[in-house]
Amino acid sequence: MSKAKNASSGLTVIRPGVQSSLQDLGRFGVASQGLSQGGAMDLHAHCWANKILENSVNCPTLEIVIGLAEFKADSNLQLALAGAEMQAHIDGKSVGNWCSFSLLQGQTLTLKAAISGMRSYLAVSGGFQIEPILGSVSTVVRNQLGGLDGDMLQTDDFLPTKPHVSYAASLRSYVPRSFLPEYSDTMTLRVIESYQSTDFSPQELKKFYQSEYILTQDCDRMGARLTGEPINAPTGLISEGIALGAIQVPVDGQPIILLNDRQTLGGYPKIGCVARVDLPKLAQARPGTRIGFTPVVLVKARDEWQEFSRYFGSSLK
Repeated sequence: MSKAKNASSGLTVIRPGVQSSLQDLGRFGVASQGLSQGGAMDLHAHCWANKILENSVNCPTLEIVIGLAEFKADSNLQLALAGAEMQAHIDGKSVGNWCSFSLLQGQTLTLKAAISGMRSYLAVSGGFQIEPILGSVSTVVRNQLGGLDGDMLQTDDFLPTKPHVSYAASLRSYVPRSFLPEYSDTMTLRVIESYQSTDFSPQELKKFYQSEYILTQDCDRMGARLTGEPINAPTGLISEGIALGAIQVPVDGQPIILLNDRQTLGGYPKIGCVARVDLPKLAQARPGTRIGFTPVVLVKARDEWQEFSRYFGSSLK
């Protein structure tokens, strides 16, 4: 996809921020080709940003990490922000989070550094008009696929949109307060035990669940590396497919939670997977966050994911 401006309606990148990319629900059915899934890390925020604009849940949004980004409207646009609080401003005037708003032609939307959470999602009415590759717009830099030329956003990139009507401030839509998450520096993630969980000794599993781990600086869209009490893991495994949220334990005993841009195969032993509905919490965690684990029954985790999926649309997988 060319980065040149080729439409009259859209958004121009003035500052791309620390790391900003186009994401939708992800690219499925491509693991056999060695390609990563991609997709929005925080589906809760991504889905709400689209929902309050009455978009399809799979409409591409901008995933903005940490903030420090700036965008200029080339036409009148109806936008929405959800996720990390980045103190958004339009030409110096504050804009609320978890709501829709208008950005008029020539106006500039500025996001400061996040003061809570890590990722914010910017949606536009009708979605950003980017050609899908293998069924998805999601940017996966390691595969050089999706987004704009398979890369993070750069200064002067143009993001085309469908021409649409922007609304008065009095017609803003908001996410109901009961659905607003709290981003904390401590969290417990629920684990669906699977893979080699029965190959870990009862003593090592007990240690894993009773320990507190710290999210290190070495965390990105591929995975979240933790540090804490090392776990003795089984050895001599054959490489196998890796599911989203898989908790692998390499030779140093420090768990790694594998995320959207993970490799497709791996031979390290895995205790199981983080419950899908808990992954948005991890997507918003900052380095230094204290993380604990607790087992969850598969049926309970499945029912919660199905409830989430039904609420936002059947295209969730």
